[in-house]
Amino acid sequence: MPKISRKKQVYPISEPLRSYLGEHARLTQVPITYQDLLRYNNTIPLYDKLNQDTLWVTVFYPQQDMDWMYYALKTIYSLLKADGDMSVIEHLYVDRVDLCIYGNTRPFRVRIVNRINDNFDYFYIKHADASRIYGLELEHILSPNRMSYLVASQTLIEEHIAGIPGDLFFQYQLHDGSQNLTRLAKEFVKFNERCVVRLLGDMHATNFVIDVTPDFDELHYRIRAIDFDQQSYEGRKAIYMPQYFKQNNPIIQVGLKLMTPESVRQYQTEEHALMATRVRSSRYQIQHLMHAMANDTLAPPDNVVQLKNDLTELYKSTAFAHCQSMGDLVKMSLQVVLRMDI
Repeated sequence: MPKISRKKQVYPISEPLRSYLGEHARLTQVPITYQDLLRYNNTIPLYDKLNQDTLWVTVFYPQQDMDWMYYALKTIYSLLKADGDMSVIEHLYVDRVDLCIYGNTRPFRVRIVNRINDNFDYFYIKHADASRIYGLELEHILSPNRMSYLVASQTLIEEHIAGIPGDLFFQYQLHDGSQNLTRLAKEFVKFNERCVVRLLGDMHATNFVIDVTPDFDELHYRIRAIDFDQQSYEGRKAIYMPQYFKQNNPIIQVGLKLMTPESVRQYQTEEHALMATRVRSSRYQIQHLMHAMANDTLAPPDNVVQLKNDLTELYKSTAFAHCQSMGDLVKMSLQVVLRMDI
């Protein structure tokens, strides 16, 4: 199993990246920041429906701060969901604020509830990390998924990505007799390929969700990454290949049973063609992003050198020899695999 660095460095937003975010409507101003949310004065553990510890804690704030903080959080929700239209928050209230105590960036999760029908939603507030922002943008451009997020100074705001956590799906639903396992295995091949090509690492079962949609008399699956902290950071190529994580063995075993090497290559080729189409439709945007990323520091120099050598070996190509940064490697990976100039 690939081993991940125990603690990844958080990289600040560079001026080229901030310029990109501004041009593509990702920058905003908010009345409350990540640092403000650290002013809690009490916590309690958060348990799931099975009474298992989630490793999140619910945080509480001083009484004199709660009113303005909760109103500010609803304002952020309106920016994320309705471009700042405050009429959408009239019937909403903040049910709770949770803090993840085991993650590198210690994100906050805000639960918003509609008091009329008790419908609820979540969004996340995090300390902005350039690696994660590049990961979100690459996901937005290169995958079939659209990503909704905003950046305010050093605060990152993300929408909740709905789906069944991969580890829970594998444990409780994979073999319950109701799944189309061939379709699911095909989706995992395509997901694996997207991660490898755009260098998104650490995609084990707890870092992605499975979105299941009924499609006439069949089921349609979409595997979606939910953690982008390991975008182009580690040096070993295996980190960017979900197929090598033991947590993903249940779906890998299904694929080995149901698919031939020829069908796997077909699905890989299909995904490359889809990614190339997405690049062509967003050529200016991906060029702008790659320019910012190529000039950014996103990993220790040793990681860049190791990954450059690993990719040279993987693709049997000398095209990576002159890459000097993780951004260079992502750009060259796209060019080599998709066979197009970016």
